[in-house]
Amino acid sequence: MKRFKILITGGAGYIGSMLCTKLINLGHQVTVIDILEYDTRSISHLYLKKNFTFFRKDVRDKKFLKNIIKKFDFVIPLAGLVGAPLCEKRKKDAKEINLEAVRDLVNLLSEKQKIIFTNSNSGYGIGSKQKFCDENSPLNPISLYGRTKVDAEKIVMNFPNSISFRLATVFGYSYRMRTDLLLNNLVLLSLRDKKLDIFESNFRRNFIHVNDVCEGIVYAIHNFNKLKSNVYNLGMSKANITKFEMVKKIKKYIKNLNIKKIHNIKDPDKRDYFVSNRKIEKKGFKAKIDIDMGIIELIEVYKSHKDFINNY
Repeated sequence: MKRFKILITGGAGYIGSMLCTKLINLGHQVTVIDILEYDTRSISHLYLKKNFTFFRKDVRDKKFLKNIIKKFDFVIPLAGLVGAPLCEKRKKDAKEINLEAVRDLVNLLSEKQKIIFTNSNSGYGIGSKQKFCDENSPLNPISLYGRTKVDAEKIVMNFPNSISFRLATVFGYSYRMRTDLLLNNLVLLSLRDKKLDIFESNFRRNFIHVNDVCEGIVYAIHNFNKLKSNVYNLGMSKANITKFEMVKKIKKYIKNLNIKKIHNIKDPDKRDYFVSNRKIEKKGFKAKIDIDMGIIELIEVYKSHKDFINNY
């Protein structure tokens, strides 16, 4: 297996910390840029690895990027403000980090370098009730977060050596844990409160485990020529489910959970779609960790690490 020099911005984050670990274990030379805004421990287990380099830098530092960028085979920009609420709270940062920093990065790349971008299914906004969203479906982001990611993807895909993954809603344990993500959050609340109030329970979403996201990116690195110049939905086809279907799955493992549908409260998150992952599956990659496996994992994690529940 060929080993590459890989730059990951935001490499200490929810996906990044898991991806770095996987790539380093495969023998790749990994460099991370991250300001460590949320967690200084998520990549601490990598500091002594000979094939790992870390820079505590802001991805908006164009001078620094220019000085180091040319030596990498692959660039994976994961740095970003994630989610609609945070982007609305920090609009200037969202535009600068999610969009403008990606543009600057692409402009610094040579034609031989390769970039793998992670967008979100959020770009689909509110999908059709009758059909699945595929890569040719119209993009209709309904949040600043979604708009910055869609616009950044357009910039990336104008670069010839590029791949973009439109990620389903991610779940599962990570070194930089996020308890705000839908499934992660619902399992936490179920364990803590033994009850869930569910509103807009018919809203649909596709899901993928964080480990499968990393496996998909690794697959793209090792099969780049087969996948390049294309956008792919990256999710688990079996995990196109409604919120209520997900909650019923949680109740299978937390028997004393009381579920109540709330009909007079609207969900501020209006995303509602099912997604087809057929395109990436035809190229040879298929997600493996299903919702049930994720729920079992999360229950064990939260029971073993009480601070997740106590600090929420």
